[in-house]
Amino acid sequence: MERKTSQYLMPVKKEKPGNGGYDINPVHQLIDGRVAIGYEALADRLKHEQVIILDGYVGVDWEEVIRALEVIFEKKDLLVRLYNVKDCFKGEDEINKMVTPYLGGDDPVFGRKTNLRLSDYFDEKKISEIGLDKSKDINIIYGTGSSLINVEGCLVYFDLPKNELQFRMRADAITNLGLSSTKDPKQMYKHFYFVDWVVLNEEKKRLLPLIDIVVDQQRPGEPTWTEGEALRASLSKLSKGYFRVRPWFEPGIWGGQWMKDRIEGLNKEVPNYAWSFEMIVPENGLVFGDEYGMLEVSFDMLMFQEQENVLGKAAKRFQDEFPIRFDFLDTFDGGNLSVQCHPKPDYIKKEFGENFTQDETYYILDAKEGADVYLGFQEDIDPQTFKEALEHSYETKEVLDVEQYVQKLPAKKHDLFLIPHGTVHCSGVDNMVLEISATPYIFTFKMYDWQRMDMDGNPRPLNIDRAFDNLNFSRKGQVVQDTLVSKPYVEASGDHWKKIHLPTHPDHFYDIYRYEFDDEVIIETLNQCHVLMLVEGTAVALDLLNESQTFHYAETFAVSAAANSYRLINKGKETAKVIVSFVKDEAC
Repeated sequence: MERKTSQYLMPVKKEKPGNGGYDINPVHQLIDGRVAIGYEALADRLKHEQVIILDGYVGVDWEEVIRALEVIFEKKDLLVRLYNVKDCFKGEDEINKMVTPYLGGDDPVFGRKTNLRLSDYFDEKKISEIGLDKSKDINIIYGTGSSLINVEGCLVYFDLPKNELQFRMRADAITNLGLSSTKDPKQMYKHFYFVDWVVLNEEKKRLLPLIDIVVDQQRPGEPTWTEGEALRASLSKLSKGYFRVRPWFEPGIWGGQWMKDRIEGLNKEVPNYAWSFEMIVPENGLVFGDEYGMLEVSFDMLMFQEQENVLGKAAKRFQDEFPIRFDFLDTFDGGNLSVQCHPKPDYIKKEFGENFTQDETYYILDAKEGADVYLGFQEDIDPQTFKEALEHSYETKEVLDVEQYVQKLPAKKHDLFLIPHGTVHCSGVDNMVLEISATPYIFTFKMYDWQRMDMDGNPRPLNIDRAFDNLNFSRKGQVVQDTLVSKPYVEASGDHWKKIHLPTHPDHFYDIYRYEFDDEVIIETLNQCHVLMLVEGTAVALDLLNESQTFHYAETFAVSAAANSYRLINKGKETAKVIVSFVKDEAC
């Protein structure tokens, strides 16, 4: 596999902190173990194992792994027998036939989440024919799915962050599960999201209690790893305290300059940053580290093992799906987002297999003078006329007068706009939006995209018909101001602090509060996971039983339900303002 280096690779060791601001590589202390670096150290750990099972996620560079270990074992005069589990896959025609029903046909964006299992990809006869060679010092079974072979051995699991996986995807360096050829990256991503990730996440969940060694394989030639027991102990500790995932940043055709100008450590060579995935279970990773190195594993491992400690009362409904998403949408000196809406709950379940829908809010973290958001319809909206105008614009490439149909509202810092499913909306130019949302994140039905091409110069796909299956045309006129713009009020206060409720829409299953304090404030979790961000101020210290951690402006972090209570201490001179979001009690 020929590999380039991703601009988003996490360094092997924690670099010295910069100006004390936003940290793009947050690290949690690994407990009951240490982080080791490199194939030499891994081979030394494995050299006395008679059977080694190397399993892992799609996108792992198995060629690099095996080549490195084989050379090292040979130098140690160990005889090795290799079994590539890829040889046990069913034929590609059979796999393609099996996965096609979940790929959405000609739909460029959407498929349906599969109910396939990893075992469905394998030929049982070929698996049964694998036998160990007892004349060798070490038998190695390797490749995604190797744990399905019915032998006992040391289980080494290779994980890969989603940002690196997608980099390898765009570089034509990897394929979808069980296939040998690459395809258009958008089609590969759809295949990953609706099939491969679903299948492999279930397998990862099954294997997590059994893993002997976990390896982070994102850096070419330089893996980091630790013992499975250390990983599980560290996940357990997080589930009773706090955690912050590693964010990652993506350019986009409408992207802006706010993050690029203000966040230290980002690549300044890209034209813009449109998104930061601040906390999205399917995409982000958790980083564990010590003085030796850093190791990243997928965020969902925490949920697979510790869902009840993390979510508390909400675990009954959401199980291992972390329900709340925080991400940034940056249009500072950029462009408008597409005019869009999100699916109804029954639609997203029936069409795509998701358990809950993409209800959103826009919290305005920052905005220039004159910034706007598009939200809700004009009072005199006629659905048929609007649809015909959209279709005419798409066919002729004529610019659409969006404000003839959609309201444009002024946006200023700390405003909260409510975007329940079916609501027409988009952010305008010169906003830095903190999007507080339900976790589903790709189900955006674009109706109009300002006649732009994508980053590769191709037309961006629109979803006008799907949008009209979901649009709520009663959200128009004065109803928009009355029901889709949050009306904050002080719910409680004391000396130098306020607890401000920013009510969400009845369709939102999550609520939002803002704590404003000069010194400190104590907050009870009430058996709910709290997702937080400092939205004004320099830094706050989070104090929990036996530990303290400082978070800076615009950093997202979470406090697990099992923490019970926590203290926030203002570390700056100005009033600190912290957003807190959690699942409503009635939605549990």
